[in-house]
Amino acid sequence: MVFFLLGQDPEWARSFAASIIDIRDQVRTCAECGSITTEEVCSICSDPMRDRRKICVVETQEDCVAMEQSGVYEGLYHVLGGRCSPLEDQDVPKASINSLRRRILSLSPEEVILALNPRIEGDMTAFLVQDELAGLDVKISRLSYGLPVGGSIGYADRLTLHMALESRREMEREED
Repeated sequence: MVFFLLGQDPEWARSFAASIIDIRDQVRTCAECGSITTEEVCSICSDPMRDRRKICVVETQEDCVAMEQSGVYEGLYHVLGGRCSPLEDQDVPKASINSLRRRILSLSPEEVILALNPRIEGDMTAFLVQDELAGLDVKISRLSYGLPVGGSIGYADRLTLHMALESRREMEREED
């Protein structure tokens, strides 16, 4: 990237640098979900057409963007802004957990979906969130694990195959 920038016209580079500063000054965290926005409340939280019966909990703002770009989810989000990783001295901010609890009490969603990364830190974060939400009247679910669509069993590692077996579900029969 440095070599690309050095090869550009100096005025273009100044304009590019100014754009980066503008982005940094204008983009902020949504007051409701913690995602990125240029407004006080992001377009997802302020959209009356979103399914308010579900809140999808993700670790990072990037995870929120990835989920949204997939187009497969129509509910609300909550960005934790961290994960449980004792080896990296990371934890989920307590303020984020408190905010999630307040949102659940306020919105009364039917389900909280934990869309956390399928690794040890994701598991630890899921258990933390589950413990913190204990006592609230809401179903808590987690994305399943397994083989990717288009993947091959022959290339899957042992843990992926194990999780695919554990996350299996019954096939529905067609009625004649």
